[in-house]
Amino acid sequence: MSGPGEGNDEELIEPIPADELLGADAGEVGQIENDASGSVARSSAVMAAGTITSRITGVARDITIAAALGSAILADTYALGNSLPNILYILIIGGALNAVLIPQLVRHMKSDADGGDGFADRLITLVGLVLIIAAAIAVAFAPLIVELYSTSEFTESQISLATAFARFCLPQIIFYGLYTVLAQVLNSRMHFGAPMFAPIINNVVMIVTALGFIFVAGTSVTSETITSGQVAWLGIGTTLGVAAQAAVLVPVLIRVGYKWRPRFDFRGHGLGKAGTLAGWTLGLVLINQLGFLVIARLATEANYFAEQTGTVAQGLATYQRAYLVFMLPQSVITISLVTALFPRMSRAAADSNLGALRNDIGDGMRLISSLIVPSAAFLAVFGPLIGTVLFGFGQNEGDPALYTGFVVSVFAFGLLPFSLFYTLLRGWYAVEDTRTPFLITVVYNIIAIPLTLVLFALAPTNLAVASLALAYGLAYWLTLGIAWWWLRRRIGGLQTRQTIGAVSRMVLAGVLAACVGVAVMVAWLVFVQGDTINNLYRQLTASQLTAAIGLAVGGIVMLTAYFGFARLLRIRETQSMVSAVMGRLRRS
Repeated sequence: MSGPGEGNDEELIEPIPADELLGADAGEVGQIENDASGSVARSSAVMAAGTITSRITGVARDITIAAALGSAILADTYALGNSLPNILYILIIGGALNAVLIPQLVRHMKSDADGGDGFADRLITLVGLVLIIAAAIAVAFAPLIVELYSTSEFTESQISLATAFARFCLPQIIFYGLYTVLAQVLNSRMHFGAPMFAPIINNVVMIVTALGFIFVAGTSVTSETITSGQVAWLGIGTTLGVAAQAAVLVPVLIRVGYKWRPRFDFRGHGLGKAGTLAGWTLGLVLINQLGFLVIARLATEANYFAEQTGTVAQGLATYQRAYLVFMLPQSVITISLVTALFPRMSRAAADSNLGALRNDIGDGMRLISSLIVPSAAFLAVFGPLIGTVLFGFGQNEGDPALYTGFVVSVFAFGLLPFSLFYTLLRGWYAVEDTRTPFLITVVYNIIAIPLTLVLFALAPTNLAVASLALAYGLAYWLTLGIAWWWLRRRIGGLQTRQTIGAVSRMVLAGVLAACVGVAVMVAWLVFVQGDTINNLYRQLTASQLTAAIGLAVGGIVMLTAYFGFARLLRIRETQSMVSAVMGRLRRS
């Protein structure tokens, strides 16, 4: 194995064709011995379909919640109570599960006589015990946890309301953990579809819960008027959705030949190494949660001052809704492709084949960028329209929805570095190094936390939450270079010159396409509607119908322009993606 800094950074290995990653001509998937390209092909396409459907229903879930609760302090108390289970789950064990289980499960499948079933049994048993204890402790200390994550400006009744939501939601910790570990067992056996489709069940349950709330309580409830029964309805419905998300994976595991049996003989069966690797990842998650703690306190404070000054409602709920839209391209494109590539990367690392690992990471980053760049340009230009179309219902109609979309536009600035950073971290996990990602995350938060505090302090009240999104993106741009350099030294190269050249051309194509998109919207306003270009977005977002028309027309033109500019600039990855998609459509 080459040491850090060794090897040729510009070594060109045969790249992974885009049609393989999109599922064209894929072979049958289901056994780990299958040809790697066929596995990645089929599984990536299935995951993309599941992720798209999941994210669409996720947006529908947030639309109904926004219509029911709006964007003011009531929405923040629910958002905080519902965020704490995920925060604590990731802090306690979730980050470790996501980072280290795939390599460990793959190794035990290859080396253990029972195909890794015993290791998986013990792992699920241990994780379940830890999470049950953690959930019980969290419920007991819910008031202290809520006070830690919320602004000191909250009144006693607002703290009590957030605590009530938290106590109903905190048992989700158990079900988040079970979902993750069951999904990882399936992924290690090269079955990727079910974990991507399972969140749809969660979203459907939550949509029904929010619609039921609107039917009974209407769309004018506030933090002062909501009843204990309405709080229980929202809290219990939210937790049942997460429980259903985990439960649907059990029959899938049985169908692929794995049936869990509780085993308590944890010593001497490989869990120690997984625990050592997870230790650094736990530190990584702890550092990240310090960053979110700062964001949660500042965002809830922003809503308090917005209420005091009469400016547009904005807070933690606004931040999370904008972040959900921001994450759509990341989930559909980056996570789908990287999740499909990660077992392949892990096998290359296990075989000390750093050339193949470099090839997977480099090709993966360029293919991901070819779709992430136009997505970022689309969100940046059309964010306010997206906010109006998606969130302009019920209690969230008008300025709160428009402002959410504006925050989406600001978030878009950080989409590309966020996606590339995510891919680089999987390179470290493939070589079973969790210490370095911890150190890189420390660097990120050393940059992000002061930057967040400074920009929030400088921002006027009406731009407070937008300043949090800007700090998020800036910090990822600054950290990306450090992470890239560090991994390049570790595995002997990352095809840096080739990747930077391709991504730079993609960014140029994205900027030019964004200009075309803006020009089309302006022309439509001036020549079709007879308006002026003053308050452009205000005119476009006067109604959801107007916003939807502008979004459809401008978006189609902008994306078409991007692929046209990509062809002129000879961006091979984008052309390969387009050819693969068109070929797949023709075959369908």
